[in-house]
Amino acid sequence: MDRPQLPLNALRAFEVASRHLNLTRAAVELCVTQAALSHQIRGLEERLGVTLFRRVPRGLVLTEEGIMLAPVLTRIFDEMSGTLDRFSAGHYHETINLGVVNSFATEWLIPRLADFQRLHPSIDLRIHTNNNRVDLAGEGLDLAVRFGDGSWHGVAATRLMSGAMMVVCSPELAGRLRRVEDLLSVPLLRSYRANEWERWFAGQGLPAPQLRGPVFDTSLAIAEMAARSHGVGLVPVALFSPWTQAGRLARPFEAVLAAGDYWLTRLHASPETTGQGALREWLVARCEDVA
Repeated sequence: MDRPQLPLNALRAFEVASRHLNLTRAAVELCVTQAALSHQIRGLEERLGVTLFRRVPRGLVLTEEGIMLAPVLTRIFDEMSGTLDRFSAGHYHETINLGVVNSFATEWLIPRLADFQRLHPSIDLRIHTNNNRVDLAGEGLDLAVRFGDGSWHGVAATRLMSGAMMVVCSPELAGRLRRVEDLLSVPLLRSYRANEWERWFAGQGLPAPQLRGPVFDTSLAIAEMAARSHGVGLVPVALFSPWTQAGRLARPFEAVLAAGDYWLTRLHASPETTGQGALREWLVARCEDVA
C-alpha cells in the first residue's frame, strides 16, 4: 500500500487546530507563531486539494473533509505518544494487565514473580486477582490465568499445569481418617464447584454424603479452613503440596480428582504482543518444573 508523502508537521498542525478550533490556542500548544501554523495548514490543504477549515468570527469550523481527517490523526498521534512514553532508560516498557485466579496467584505466581521481573525488567505486570469468573474484554485484561477445561468461546488458551485435586486436612484430624468411610463422620468443606466431592467419592466406589456448611469460592480459603481443623477439603495438588510438605496440611488419601487444569487465556481478537509472548513462554516453562 502506497503511503502519501505528507509533511508530519503540517499534519500535526491540523490535528491540534482541529481540537482547539482556534489558531491562537493551537499555536501556543505547538510553540509556533500563528502565521507559521496557518502556513502549514494551507500547505496541507494544497497538497490534499481540499479545504479543511472555514474561518468564522469565533474561530474555525471543520469542513466535511476536515471532519473525516481529524479523528484519524488524533488517534494516530495518541498511539504514537503512548508508544514513545513507554521508552525509559533505554528500554521499551510494556504493561500487561493479567487476571489471575486467587489461589494460583498467592500459592504459585507471587513466589516466582521476582524471577520473571529479573528476566524481563521492561515488562510491567498489573495483577488482578479473581475467583475464576473473568471477563477479559469487560475488565480490560490482556491475559488471564484461569481454571477449567480450556474451552472458552472466543478465547485462545495455553495449558499451564494440572489442576488435579487432593484431599487435605489438619495433621491432628488426619489421625482419625484411616479409611475413606471415615470421611462420612467429619465436615467436608464445599467449593462453589458443587460436584467435586460427589465425583471424588464416585471414584472410590462410594456415594457422597449430603454436604452442609459454607461454600468457598477459592481453594486458598478451603486450605486455611482445613489447616485450622475445621474440616476436610479438596485443593489443587500443584498449588498446595508445599503445605503438606511443610506440615501445615496432611494428605490422608492418595486418590485425586481430575477436576480441570490451569490455562493462560487471551481473546482471539487481540494479537499477542512481544511482552505477552514472553510471559506465556515463562509461565509454560516454570509450570513444567512443577509437573
